[in-house]
Amino acid sequence: MAGGRGRLFDYFVVCGLGPEIQTMQGNRGFHGTSVMYMPSLIDQFPPSSSSTCPPPPPQLPLCVLPAGVEFYSAGPSAGDESSHPRSYPIVLTDGDGSKIYVGCVAFRDPVDDDVAQAYRISPNSYVDKCICVISHVPCFHVCREALEDLHQLCFSASGCSKPLWNIIAQMVLNVPLPIPGQGQVLFALENYILSVEVPAKDCLPHADLSFQPLVQCLDVDNVIHFFTAILLEKRVLLRASKYSLLTLVAEGICHLIYPIKWQHVYIPVLFYGGVDYIDAPTPYLMGLHSGVDTSELTMDGVVIVHLDSNKIISSEDIPPIPEPELGQLRADLMELLYPNLKDLDRIQDSVECRTEPFYLRGSKAWGDKKNLGLRLIFLKFFASILSGYRDFVESTAANVFNKEAFLKKRSRITNLPVDPMMDQFLSSQGFLDFLERGYGSVQAGSNLVDKLQGAMTRGQNPLVILPSPYADPEIITISDSSTQDTASRAKYYYDRFPANIRTQSQEERRKSILATASVSHVRQIRHKSSPAQVQTVAKMEGLTPRERAAERERMVLDIKVKLQGLWLRLLQLGATDDPLSSFEYGTILALIESDAEGIGGSGFIECIGEHINFGWNCLLSQEQFIAVKELFKTAVNRAISRRDMLTTRAALEYSAVVHRKDDGNVPDYIQRHLAVLPVWDEEQFWDGYFNSLMEKVSEKSGNYATLVAEQLIVIVQHMAGLGIPDEEAWFILESIAQKHNLGSKQLIKLRGLLAYMQQVRQGYWGLFAGHAPSLGSYVHGLQQHQSQSDADESQPPAEAAGAGRSWVQSMFSRDRYVIADGRTRRGMPDGNISAASTENVRSSVQSRTVDASSLVQKRGPSGVRTLRGHKGSVTALHAVTKAEMGDVYSDYEDTGHFISGSVDCTVRIWDPNARGSELQATLQGHTKTIRAITSDKVRIVSGSDDQRVLVWDKSSAQVLEELKGHDGRISCVRMLADPCVLTASHDGCVKMWDVRTDTCVATVCRTSSAILCMDYDYATKTLAVAGVDGVVDVWDTRAGKQRHKFLGHTKSVRCLKMVGDTIVTGSDDWTARVWSIARGACDAVLVCHVGAITSLEYCPAEKGIVTGSSEGMVRIWESEEGILRCVKNVRVHSAAILSVKAGEKWLAIGAADNSMSLFHRPEQRSQTNSSNRMAGWQLYRTPQRTAAVVRCVASDPDRGRICSGSRNGLLRLWEPAITV
Repeated sequence: MAGGRGRLFDYFVVCGLGPEIQTMQGNRGFHGTSVMYMPSLIDQFPPSSSSTCPPPPPQLPLCVLPAGVEFYSAGPSAGDESSHPRSYPIVLTDGDGSKIYVGCVAFRDPVDDDVAQAYRISPNSYVDKCICVISHVPCFHVCREALEDLHQLCFSASGCSKPLWNIIAQMVLNVPLPIPGQGQVLFALENYILSVEVPAKDCLPHADLSFQPLVQCLDVDNVIHFFTAILLEKRVLLRASKYSLLTLVAEGICHLIYPIKWQHVYIPVLFYGGVDYIDAPTPYLMGLHSGVDTSELTMDGVVIVHLDSNKIISSEDIPPIPEPELGQLRADLMELLYPNLKDLDRIQDSVECRTEPFYLRGSKAWGDKKNLGLRLIFLKFFASILSGYRDFVESTAANVFNKEAFLKKRSRITNLPVDPMMDQFLSSQGFLDFLERGYGSVQAGSNLVDKLQGAMTRGQNPLVILPSPYADPEIITISDSSTQDTASRAKYYYDRFPANIRTQSQEERRKSILATASVSHVRQIRHKSSPAQVQTVAKMEGLTPRERAAERERMVLDIKVKLQGLWLRLLQLGATDDPLSSFEYGTILALIESDAEGIGGSGFIECIGEHINFGWNCLLSQEQFIAVKELFKTAVNRAISRRDMLTTRAALEYSAVVHRKDDGNVPDYIQRHLAVLPVWDEEQFWDGYFNSLMEKVSEKSGNYATLVAEQLIVIVQHMAGLGIPDEEAWFILESIAQKHNLGSKQLIKLRGLLAYMQQVRQGYWGLFAGHAPSLGSYVHGLQQHQSQSDADESQPPAEAAGAGRSWVQSMFSRDRYVIADGRTRRGMPDGNISAASTENVRSSVQSRTVDASSLVQKRGPSGVRTLRGHKGSVTALHAVTKAEMGDVYSDYEDTGHFISGSVDCTVRIWDPNARGSELQATLQGHTKTIRAITSDKVRIVSGSDDQRVLVWDKSSAQVLEELKGHDGRISCVRMLADPCVLTASHDGCVKMWDVRTDTCVATVCRTSSAILCMDYDYATKTLAVAGVDGVVDVWDTRAGKQRHKFLGHTKSVRCLKMVGDTIVTGSDDWTARVWSIARGACDAVLVCHVGAITSLEYCPAEKGIVTGSSEGMVRIWESEEGILRCVKNVRVHSAAILSVKAGEKWLAIGAADNSMSLFHRPEQRSQTNSSNRMAGWQLYRTPQRTAAVVRCVASDPDRGRICSGSRNGLLRLWEPAITV
């Protein structure tokens, strides 16, 4: 064994086509040889359970086969180069930030016989397979050599002397890590000898790779350009036609920036399906095969390095390295890479050298010496550019670096102004990490940069900084543990890469998966076959009808037994297991889906029923709940398609008891999530269910009306659990009750119970959480509720009597109304009357969910106009409101205008009132994308990626002032009344400018990361900013001091709103937080969203909050007795909410799916119940959406207008044009 030093190799794994086949799009089963399939982890040694190393990451198969698994009609061929095995490394990042190094050899291998038989795949088919070794040590060469030797051993004509997996086990378990700088390990794979060594710890970091691919693919200038982009932490994308090239170049550049470490996303080989990662806003270094299409991506600000063609493309200018370091770096690289050019004119020293052509003098093959020379050149660059940096590191625990003083000193020495590249580099995360690791502190001692600075000062060779080779190196030889002599050894031959020996449980699991796949495939064939083909198959089976019936009974029993075992194992999964990706879940789902006769689905429901009867408490964990919910849905859907009402009724009953506990310790039942199924809308189903309930109690003695009422109460419970709209549920119940002549007293009690249960359910989950009400009944019920409320005010204060009268009136009312499906129903139009009081009626309306399915009838006149003018994506939108003009009581001429900015570098002003000629002016002056816009009565201020802020005159459309001073792209601008402008940038600074004099009044605040959002309170002169680091900074601009630094968010803060003493923030960590400036603390955390909070609004009058998130959900929160609770959920949109803007009467919402919605709050509701005004927002109208992708949205709540800007450069202005 490797002993206490640790092993060189963590695991040996095989990835390829597993027994559970699914396409890259997630479709299960075999869909032909022209489709790419998802790779799986087929074999692994040692098993994770018997290894001290962390298990291989779950994304490993997709990373080693980024394109997926492809089918081939033939194996490797000498004449077909594309069929030859490929060897390449990849690098993954572990959860703790450490790197995982994986050597890969990919080749074509025959499809496993059992897989081919189960999925009816041609037996002569081949698929991609990849063998890998995993290590935490960057030994690229030895990993490659070991894998290539194993591949040759496997397919060698002479065979190997031991089973291949024994050789693998010997290599993985017995090869230790050598002592750094003091030893070497030799080991053998049959007749192949391999060696590995690790440099000393005080040397350059271990890099067992060649830097030649980097300097061969890029010329000297592009190498420096690439190096600068990495150093300044840009978004860098490598493109190449070979995976090896992507990994070696990415790893090489990471070593060349030593002593700086790359701190951001690092994916040298990105799987093909992950191209959307390229649009991520944060810095990254990723590699993508050149065959992947990226034309649909924006690629704004991405530095694209084409390794195959020696090209670097970027939409942003990268500041160059300053002189004299740039010239010296270029000269050193030219001397190393092209030494023959340096000595081209030199005379030969001796006659013996004349036989060598002059143009080859000095040229040498690339080797370790050149690798070291290249690394020392870049280390020399850091030693020069950071000269004297220790003098500017304050002797504190935080190692604070005085950047301004350092740059001033450098400027004096070079007689040049402060260089933007140096400024950006010294503010980068890499340099901050360099300081945090102790570099520069007195306690840390000297490092290689300091040593090289000293050697350069003394004129010594840079090699003196490296430690001398160990005098007596230790050589460890790992011998073969086999004692057989060569002559007596058996030979092992393979026609494919063999599978490792599986345990009994692994073999059973594989057989079960393949058996399920085989059954599913046969069912699909029969489903698609004609009757004649089905008869042919039956004849081929050669069974008599009696034999087939007996076989079917045996199969039913076998499936039910399997389901019992799988169900029990599903419930026993540990806290760290994912049920959705478990074998148990996949097998149960396959049994349900693949069985056309319903044996799997009915058996699953019966299995749960038996488990409940044996005393199960029906409580699931959060992860188990999600899996069981999906299984229930699938089983019920299959039962409905077969009209199997027995299984459907059983599922309805069992789903009412199987539950989990949510964050508030409130039970959440499976039944609530079955509401989307259409069967619950059918009166026929409930009629049949009632009859089945009556049959069960037919033996009981007692009053018939009482028995009927008891069974209707059971149905009421299920209807409330499903969230069926109140008026729909009551119509069905009333119809059943009238058929059985139920009296008025029982009807009143039944109606009260239904209303009460609906209210209790809605109080926590919201109204119609999964079931959409019909629009006609919804509006009619709302009108009835309002008129009833007015009537109640004139009634005596006897609450029970008033409530009872309203039920009786609604039950026996002859009013008729049309619901969404076109049927005419009579009954209770008000779906929210409660037995308690009219006040409870009003409170029950608070928790409503507006569902997208009810929008069709709410659309009405669209009033949508398309505004054309921009030639690129619209990236900024601003609405000119009354508040911005400084007078909320009167309209200025341009109040209601919209101002847009675009990738085309222009700012455009639009007047919605000028139909046909909305474009009023085009402002040209920026050189890069516009990111932020604000305005007042006479000026417009715009901020751009060109790091400039321009102040425009509204009347003349000319530039008044140009505000320069930021070192990053502008993210926010805010016009103040002085007149001053606040600007925030990705450089972490907020500056205040006097727009009349083009003067920076003050740098109001500095943060440690890019600022993404800010707000300013005019009364208290308080500024709040937040950004990438998740910290909310609050500054007093008058005193120039920081008041608070709010910590709590764990990811970037995207939106921020400040009103008076309250700050509300929304973050990528899926939470919104409410902060108190006076107390300096967090008052509330809003955690109901399942995506990043992308926009929010704060309503101070009601102390209410509206939040929108990336999953398209809008939640409306209201404060009751100091506690914020969600009073309405809006499910109108299906993509990220980009804008939420609230006015006195209007609430405007815009989303990235190019959908908009407008809510209004009627006067009568706001006057009758001022304490619950946030719940009074009602969906007013939404226009038809288009296919364009929206980048930004702005709203004018004073007029109920919404404007969206899309990627195609068009603006979409929506104005309902109806006054409420």
